[in-house]
Amino acid sequence: MCHDLDSRPPIPPLAGAAVDGKRIELEAADGARFMAFDAQAAVSATRAGMIILPDVRGLHRFYEELALRFAERGIDAMAIDYFGRTARSADRGDDFEAVPHVEQAHYETLMLDAAAAVEHLRSRGTAHVFSIGFCFGGRLAFVTSARPELGLAGVIGFYGPPTGPGRAGTPAPLDLARTGAFRAPVLGLFGGADEGIEEESIEALSGALTDAGVENELVIYPGAPHSFFDRKAADFADAAADAWGKVQEFVERKPAE
Repeated sequence: MCHDLDSRPPIPPLAGAAVDGKRIELEAADGARFMAFDAQAAVSATRAGMIILPDVRGLHRFYEELALRFAERGIDAMAIDYFGRTARSADRGDDFEAVPHVEQAHYETLMLDAAAAVEHLRSRGTAHVFSIGFCFGGRLAFVTSARPELGLAGVIGFYGPPTGPGRAGTPAPLDLARTGAFRAPVLGLFGGADEGIEEESIEALSGALTDAGVENELVIYPGAPHSFFDRKAADFADAAADAWGKVQEFVERKPAE
């Protein structure tokens, strides 16, 4: 699990911001229906949208709140659930046993779900769609850069492992980068004290992306652990604040229309 059950994004709400956030149901190209949390900005001057790919818990409250924080800043956001094909209940609360459903998830169908979310945002005029993910979702976010059908403006991964076997059969980002498959710019945010990700693998991913001509910025925060982007991780508030700033700057550099 990436974050504790009571974790929340370390981003203060914007006072006076008006956003509309609600759970909806989307349908993927294979006919599967799944939950998503749709946060729509009252005014979207940026015409930017964000697909949020959660950790293994699926559509947890952490990611619904994160969607609201994006919407408050004029970025339409949609956090998707992973388990519409296997979990009958719509509840992703503290008692939800996610692991059995993660074990039944498949990379290609997860990409179908991401595509449905992208299409939903574009259907209401979103011009530039990005993806952002955390841990399991961070790796997924990285590899969405290599999915031409998504046509993303950029991808952002928090502590997504660049190498090794991946859950749901998700390919290693480094392997895809070395084949030249990445298309969208990449922002990666990592903790220097993350015992599950070696700094050498981050450096290798950056090198492979650079060699392939893909714009990238991979940041390592010294001493920060896995899941440092958390309101509870007060000791790493500076790293979290810097990471949030980089996310916003990355979106602001979207391609010209």
